[in-house]
Amino acid sequence: MNKPGNPPRSTAPGLLVLRALGLGDLLVAVPALRALRRHFSAHALVLATAPWLSPIVKMTGIADRHLPVAGLGPATTTALAEIEPPDVAVNLHGTGQQSRDAVLASKPSRYLGHAVQGPGSGPAFGRSTQAEGAPWMEELHERERWVRMLDWYGIGGDPEDFRLAMPAAHGSAIIPLGASMLHVGAASGSRLWPVDRFAEVARELEGHGHRVALTGGKADQHRARAVASLAGLDDGQILAGRQDLEEFAATLANARLLVSGDTGAAHLASAFATPSAVIFGPAAASRWGPPRSGPHAVLTDATKRRGDPFADSPDPALLAVTVEDVLRALSRLGVA
Repeated sequence: MNKPGNPPRSTAPGLLVLRALGLGDLLVAVPALRALRRHFSAHALVLATAPWLSPIVKMTGIADRHLPVAGLGPATTTALAEIEPPDVAVNLHGTGQQSRDAVLASKPSRYLGHAVQGPGSGPAFGRSTQAEGAPWMEELHERERWVRMLDWYGIGGDPEDFRLAMPAAHGSAIIPLGASMLHVGAASGSRLWPVDRFAEVARELEGHGHRVALTGGKADQHRARAVASLAGLDDGQILAGRQDLEEFAATLANARLLVSGDTGAAHLASAFATPSAVIFGPAAASRWGPPRSGPHAVLTDATKRRGDPFADSPDPALLAVTVEDVLRALSRLGVA
């Protein structure tokens, strides 16, 4: 696989794929990406996704080139317009006109994607886009959704083909092998399980011989410190904000267990088959949850779901999950 930023093989036809979203979004698209890699084996695959996801792009082993783009907008459209026009361009980003226009800016010979949904559908770059593409099916799990889209074009895939190869254990002193990871952060307040509940889980696990590690991003350090203080953990157990993505992935791949909200960490646990208890709030586990094959547990109360992923306060479906619920789930998984 070529290094990110290097051009693909000039003699191979190009295959451009757009998935300029977050960590979990990339991981649920792995089955579709692998289907594309197999079907277009002679093509040079360019994966346009977030710059910070480079370590995960490498772990998938799918792309010949990682084209760093951040979301949708003029910069992404320009970046796609400036590459060599691909033979095939695939919209794994969404079902709106904006993502379709961005992909079509690359001037591909062939476009694959969902039919445009919602207002604003119309001509893009001189060609009609209305009602063209695979039908959108709202209630599918995301791993299945993109495989189904490709199947509509005659490209076979397996929604269960989502595992990543185990990364090498990292040698840093802050990477404890076999840690019981509590991922205390999330992208929005609606997905944040209370600090005192994380602390109680941490105390219980430590009392049964676990070595707890508190993970998250830099923005989650204050939450991690609060959990550590309430649980009586030392500073060396706070990994939030101290790891890059490659180190975090290595920690999780070699972890004993994970307790997390509906975050990219939970999707990584699925990819590495690390036992996990995932607490769901605004999002439906039927669309974003771990695979039924396990070893994972989904914890939520869908009857209480408010469903606003951008709310500042925790979703009631998440608050309905108790410390006892988490500990029982971990016990059923055989890791607590």
